[in-house]
Amino acid sequence: MPTHASQSCSSSQAPKVVFAGAGPGAPDLITLRGRRALDNADLVVYAGSLVNPELLAPCKKSCRFEDSSHMNLEEQVEVMTRAAWEGLNVVRLHSGDPSLYGAIREQIQGLERAGVSCEVIPGVTSAFAAAAALALEYTVPNVTQSLVFTRSRGRTPSCTPATKTAGNSSPLAAWRVISRTAPDSQPCPEARRRSASWPRISASHSLEKLS
Repeated sequence: MPTHASQSCSSSQAPKVVFAGAGPGAPDLITLRGRRALDNADLVVYAGSLVNPELLAPCKKSCRFEDSSHMNLEEQVEVMTRAAWEGLNVVRLHSGDPSLYGAIREQIQGLERAGVSCEVIPGVTSAFAAAAALALEYTVPNVTQSLVFTRSRGRTPSCTPATKTAGNSSPLAAWRVISRTAPDSQPCPEARRRSASWPRISASHSLEKLS
């Protein structure tokens, strides 16, 4: 990691990393602010297994890309820190919204310890893209006013057996996990949607009863 003696960032441009939400996948569902950040980026660190590569196509030709799916936390922070102290515009691109399962807290802490400030640009989470694709409403008057987000344990969750949120009748937005939101005696409607907004993937859905 660069020392203060080797830092080349000018005093007029303090080192900074922008954490931007890529949205649920479709290139036109990123926010305008997120798109501007990518257009100005000199370095984009992104998860190649999760982020639609079409989002990167409009970036300037000189922009460098680093796939974080092959890097650990320390390596990610190191790459972003070096670039930020070189005076480059650095964007950490997260799928969906950075605040949901993005592990941005530990990244921000590492960057701040290195003297790098951070900005977070929100994005559209895939849970909302799935609801839009199915024309569903999560908060229905006189039915529920709560929404539960969950996923299986671990950094990169895989499909697991059904989990239960017993006694909770709120909608459950689950990532890579088959979930039940009601006691065994109450059948629970389930809708499954994969890559809801990605135009290059043909997603199918169904509404089933789990009992």
